[in-house]
Amino acid sequence: MLDIKDFAIFENQVSFDFKGFLIKIASYWKWFLLSLLITYTIAYQVNIRKEKVYSMETLISVKEESNPLFTSSTNLVFNWGGTSDQVQTISTTLQSRSHNELVVDKLQYYIDYLSQGEYNIVDAYGAVPFYVNIDKTKGQIAGTLVKIKFLSETDYQIEIPFATNSVSVITYADNTYGSTAVAVGDFVKKYKVGEQVALPFLNLKLQIKDNPGIYKGNEYLIRFNDFNGTVSRYKGINVRSDDKGGSIITLGMQGENKARMVEYLNATVAMLIKRQLDAKNQFATNTIAFIDSTLVAMESQLKETGDQLKTFRQGKNIYDIEEGGGKFSDKISGFDVAKDELTRKLAYYNSLKAYLKNSTDYSRLPAPSVAGIDDPNIVVNVSKLISLSTQRSEMAYAVKSDKIFKDFDNQMEAIKNVLLQNIISAKSSLQFDLGMINSKINQAENTIKALPDDQQELIKIKRKYDLSDNIYSTFLQKRSEADIVKAANLSDIHFIDPAKDVGGGLIGPKTSVNYIMALFLGILFPLLFVFAIFFINNSIQNTEDISKLTKIPLIGVVGLNKEITDLAVYDRPKSALSESFRAIRSSLQFLYKKQNVDGAKTLMITSSVSGEGKTFCSINIATVFALSEKRTVIVGLDLRKPKLFDEFNLSNDVGIVNYLIHQKTVDEIINHTHIPYLDVILSGPIPPNPSELIMSDGMVALIEELKTKYDYIILDTPPVGLVSDALELAQYSDVTLYIVRQNFSKKEMITLLNNRIKRGELNNASIVFNGFEHKAKYGSGYGYGYGYGYGAYANGYHDDEQPKTIIDKVKDKFRKK
Repeated sequence: MLDIKDFAIFENQVSFDFKGFLIKIASYWKWFLLSLLITYTIAYQVNIRKEKVYSMETLISVKEESNPLFTSSTNLVFNWGGTSDQVQTISTTLQSRSHNELVVDKLQYYIDYLSQGEYNIVDAYGAVPFYVNIDKTKGQIAGTLVKIKFLSETDYQIEIPFATNSVSVITYADNTYGSTAVAVGDFVKKYKVGEQVALPFLNLKLQIKDNPGIYKGNEYLIRFNDFNGTVSRYKGINVRSDDKGGSIITLGMQGENKARMVEYLNATVAMLIKRQLDAKNQFATNTIAFIDSTLVAMESQLKETGDQLKTFRQGKNIYDIEEGGGKFSDKISGFDVAKDELTRKLAYYNSLKAYLKNSTDYSRLPAPSVAGIDDPNIVVNVSKLISLSTQRSEMAYAVKSDKIFKDFDNQMEAIKNVLLQNIISAKSSLQFDLGMINSKINQAENTIKALPDDQQELIKIKRKYDLSDNIYSTFLQKRSEADIVKAANLSDIHFIDPAKDVGGGLIGPKTSVNYIMALFLGILFPLLFVFAIFFINNSIQNTEDISKLTKIPLIGVVGLNKEITDLAVYDRPKSALSESFRAIRSSLQFLYKKQNVDGAKTLMITSSVSGEGKTFCSINIATVFALSEKRTVIVGLDLRKPKLFDEFNLSNDVGIVNYLIHQKTVDEIINHTHIPYLDVILSGPIPPNPSELIMSDGMVALIEELKTKYDYIILDTPPVGLVSDALELAQYSDVTLYIVRQNFSKKEMITLLNNRIKRGELNNASIVFNGFEHKAKYGSGYGYGYGYGYGAYANGYHDDEQPKTIIDKVKDKFRKK
C-alpha cells in the first residue's frame, strides 16, 4: 500500500549543476575535436571551391562645360539642369534598364566565355583566345553549354549534348525565343577558324584574337544567356557620390572576373558620355534639321528667280534699265528683308504655340534663333523645356515613382504657360512692326509704278531674287553657327580614374568568416549534444548528486572494474580498486563498533535495479574480509536471477533453496572457494515462490547457524526497487549497503530509498557509489573518493598497470569468450 511519503519524489527540485555541466563538457573533448575537424574541413573545402570575388571601381566627375564658341549672336543655349541635377540624373541613368541595354548589347555580354576550373566552371572572359561574331537575326541555342575544342590552330570542334529532341533558341535582334528539333545525343562537328557556323540552333563565326598564346588542344565553353536577365544583373552597378565633392561619382562592381568588370565600367561611362553629349547637342541638332529642310525649299526658289532674272536680261540693255530703278530696288529690297524677318518670327511663334498646345514631347523643338528671335525669355524657356523633356525621357525606364514624373510635368506645364504668355506679347509687338513695314512697302510700290514697264519688271524680279538670296544666306549662316556649336560642345562627364586591373581588389570569399563559423558550429554541435545528454540523462553522475538527493551516508566510492572477472580484489590486491574496498571495510567496522555488534556480523547488499553491481560489491567486500583472515561467507539470496555461481566457476544445482525446502543441510550447501577463509552459498534452483521461502522459518535457522560458523555474513540480495525480498531480509542484517552505480542508477530511485528509510523498512543503510570513473565524462565530486587513489601521491602504493592498448583489449575480449 502506498504511503504519503512515496510522493516525496515531487518535492525534490534538482537545480542546474553548472559545475557538473562544465565537467561533462570537458569530458567530451574528443567529440569537440572531431566536430571541429569536420567543420574546419568543410570550411576549407568551401573556401577552395568558392570563386574569388573582386571589386572594381571607376571615378568620374560631373562638371558643367560651357561652349567656348557661344556668342551673343549664336543663341543656341542648352542646359542639363546644373551640376547638382546632373549628378542625380547620371546616377539614375547608370542604373536604368535602357542605358544598360545599350551597354550589354554593345559588349555582347549575353555571351559567356567559360572554362573548366579545378572544382567548377569559371568565367574566362578576357582569357579565352577567341571571340564569336553572332548573326543576331538568327537563333542561338539558349542556356546550354557549347564546348569549343581546338584540334589545331586553325581547326576546332563544337560539342553539344542534347538530352531532349528539341532545344530553345534565342534571336537577339528582337530578343524572342523559339525552339528547334535536334537529335538526342552528343552533337559533334568540326569547323575552321573564321568559317561560318550555320545550324538551326547556332549561327556564328569564331575568330582568333591577336596574341592568343598557345591554345591547341584546349577546351572552352560558351553559353548564350537571356538578354533581359543579363541586363538585370548589370543594373545593380553601385553608384555613389562623394560626400566631400558633390560632382564626383564612384562606380563600382563586384564579380568573379576582373576583365569583364573593367570593360563594363569603362563602356558604361563611355556610353553615358555619348548619350549626355547627344542630349546636350539636341538643341543644335533640332536647329540643323529645321534649317536643312528650309534650305532645300529656298534653293529651289532661288534657282527659279535666278532663271527669271537671266531670261529677262537676254536682249536688253540691262545697265540702262537698272540705272533708272536701282535706288528704288535697293530700298524696297530692304523693306522685303525686314518683312521676311518679322514674318518668320510670327510663323515660329505660331508654330511654337501650336506645338505647346498639341504635343507633350518638347525635345525636338528648334532653336528660336533660326527665326532670328533673340528674346532672352523665349530662348531660355525653350531651352529649359527641352532640358526637362529630355530628362523625363531618360528616367522613363529607370524611375517608377509617379511623384517624380508629376514634378517634371508640373515644371514643364509652368514653363509652357510662361512661354504662351511670352508668345502673346511678342506677337503683338511683331504685328505692329509688320504693319509699319507693310505701309512702307506700299509707299515704295506706288512710287515704282511711275517707272517704265521694263524697270518695274526688273525691280520685281530682283526683289524676289534678293529676298531669296538673303534668306538663303541667313540660313546658311545659322546652319554654320549650329554646326560650330555642336562640334564645340563638350560632355559634362569626365574620367578621373578609368577602371583598370592593377592587381588586388580581392574582397571574397571571406575565408576568415567561414573559419570563424566553422569554429562556432564545431563547438555548438557537440555542446548541444552534451547539453541534451545532461538534461535527458537522469542518472546519478557524481557524489554531489547523491549528497543533494539524500542524507544517507556515503561510505565508499568504487571504481570501474576493468578486469576480466569480478574477483578484482583477489586478482590485484594492491590496485586502487582494492584499496577502495578496504576503505569500505574500515567504514563497516566502524559502523559495527558503533552499533556494539559482537560476534558474527551480517551485511546486506542491495540496490534499486539489476545491473548496479550488487554481486560485484558482495564478492569483493567479502574478499577483503577473507584476506584479513576473517571467516566470511557470501549468501546468494537473489533467487530469481542468480549469478554468483558463475564468478566462482560453480554449479548452481544446490543452494539455499534446497536447504529451505529441507533437502540439504547447511554444510551440504556451503561451497569452499579458492580464496582462503571465503565460502559461498549459492541460491540453487530457481523456485516458483522465492518470497515465501525467504520469509520461512528456515531462513532464520540458516542465519543463526551461519553466525556460529563465520565472522562475516554477506547477503547478496535482489534489487529492492523491483521486488520485496530484500525488505524481508533486512531484519537479519546489521548494516545495509545500498549500491548506486554511476551513470546508471536513476535519481528517482534515491528518493524511493529515502521513503523506505523513513518508514523503517531498511535499517542502518549506507551508500556505496559503484562504477565510478575519474574521467570528467561522468563527473567527479570527490576525486577518486574514499580510498580510490590519491593522484600523484599514490605512486608506489598501487600496482595499477598502464592503460591497455587496443591489442590488449582485443585479447581480453577473446578471453571472455
